[in-house]
Amino acid sequence: MALHLGLSPLTINLAHPHRRLASFTTPRSCHVAHKIPCATTERRSANFQPSLWDYKFIQSLRGSQKSYYLYPFIVQDDAKNAQRIEKLKEVRNLIDEEALVRQLELIDALQQLGIEYHFDKEIKDILATTFASLENISMMLSENLYATALLFRVLREHGFHVSQDIFRSFKDEKGRFKAYLCKETKDILSLYQISYYALEGETTLDEARDFTTKHLKNLNANLLDEPYLQEDVAHALELPLNRRMRRLHTRWFIDAYKEEDSMHPVLLELAMLDFNAVQATYQSEFKEGSKWWNDLGLAIKLSFARDRLMECYYWSIGWAFEPRFGFYRRTATRVNCFISAVDDIYDVYGTLDELELFTNAVERWDVSAMEQLPDYMKPCFLAFINTTNETAYYVLKEKGIDVIPCLRKQWADLCKSFLVEAKWYHSGYTPTFKEYLDNAWISSSAPVTLTHAYVCVSQEITQEGLECIMSYPDIVQSTAKIFRLCDDLAGSKEELERGDVSSAIQCYMHDEGVSESVAREHIRGMIDAFWKELNGDRFTNSPFEESFIVTAMNVARMVECIYQYGDGYSMPDRETKDRIKLLLIDPIQFN
Repeated sequence: MALHLGLSPLTINLAHPHRRLASFTTPRSCHVAHKIPCATTERRSANFQPSLWDYKFIQSLRGSQKSYYLYPFIVQDDAKNAQRIEKLKEVRNLIDEEALVRQLELIDALQQLGIEYHFDKEIKDILATTFASLENISMMLSENLYATALLFRVLREHGFHVSQDIFRSFKDEKGRFKAYLCKETKDILSLYQISYYALEGETTLDEARDFTTKHLKNLNANLLDEPYLQEDVAHALELPLNRRMRRLHTRWFIDAYKEEDSMHPVLLELAMLDFNAVQATYQSEFKEGSKWWNDLGLAIKLSFARDRLMECYYWSIGWAFEPRFGFYRRTATRVNCFISAVDDIYDVYGTLDELELFTNAVERWDVSAMEQLPDYMKPCFLAFINTTNETAYYVLKEKGIDVIPCLRKQWADLCKSFLVEAKWYHSGYTPTFKEYLDNAWISSSAPVTLTHAYVCVSQEITQEGLECIMSYPDIVQSTAKIFRLCDDLAGSKEELERGDVSSAIQCYMHDEGVSESVAREHIRGMIDAFWKELNGDRFTNSPFEESFIVTAMNVARMVECIYQYGDGYSMPDRETKDRIKLLLIDPIQFN
């Protein structure tokens, strides 16, 4: 989908925002009436790494000649295109013809290979029929742990609420998992994966997690003669399937699937063709996004802030990878750029007086408020107001509902939460752990991200849904708290070194008088608890469509990915760079 939309009555010079911004290059002066400091005000610097991705390099990417969203079978090579269509037909026949367990394996493989979205109807029909007969099926599989765990996981992943009691037959008279289960690595690995789909209070799945984790760690050292299985176990122990960024896992799984005994060549070839075709679509989207960012000029005007356009687009792929969500990826990338810039204004560069003015301007949502801002803030303020209005205009045109009040409130709440943290920093105040978290889940930016997700990925937007999202329902809060705490675990040392407000770790240490290692362990436990809440949010009554619920879970998964080895956003020159190359730059090679 093209990233460039037409002008709307709600926007100001959207086609060429940089022309409007050119008038803001005059030297900063003192505005005594508004208490804006003079140009000599001492500013902090975080010394962020520069962007790793050159504009000319991005524009040289091959991209896709046509919109994948409109032409779902198009790739640049006509021969491969025809081949891909035939593979799709062949896989549909496979799904219909196989027996139950093999059907479940196929559905699982389709999801992990990243091509499930081509077969939504077939999969939904099969799983609905399976769930309707679940009692009989579970009895039939009562001695097959692998098949039972696979059934449980596939159904839960697709929104069917399966009881943990399905594993009762695998426990002994004392209520513990039977010792003989440890003999089969495939069984234990399957049980381990489903333990991360636990809801609050599901003690059987908690026990499964403890039981399988211990045995898998012991097994991993003894699988040298089975390198494929050893890699599978190591991959799972590093991060379980339910918490993995889907598209990155697909890239890994395509290679791993080649070694599986149950590998089906048709699925593998289709996945490889599809991955490269979707990658070309991403490149086209990102090239247009790069042109937008380059024309905007904020990376130059806000030279103290992180320039992370590629990483912002990478986030958006993690949240919604399917080709049909091109508009959301375009929107989310722009939102991420503004969140990052505004965050750095509050955390690094702005004075307290300036930050209060910026917060008030966002609350007013009026470009005339811009006149009170210091010169360096004006381009950012105008650009993000214009871009948000442009998104709202598109939603109004396509879905018939005005989302400006909702987006405006979420942006204002974000800036107010940033301001609270700035006041804590400037006053030297260390908040209690509760004070910190009550504010920090909003300042994580997840509520703004999920609000844009709701208005972009939902086929139908309702007033009830808008009111619900503005009241911060559980699904938003659970995701936001995972976001904040993962971020704090990864980046707190660097943030403290540059003078940021205390993180969750320091606040908990201060409150409880414990060591950093104890605090970190407590935070990890909290993340697990919020994941259980998020798993449960999938099964609660809400005005949200499945597409939004899945996106919310993907936001949490992407957080786990970005902060897995440290702050992969602020310092993207390590794992993040390599992962971006796998997803966006390097196509899969056919041997």
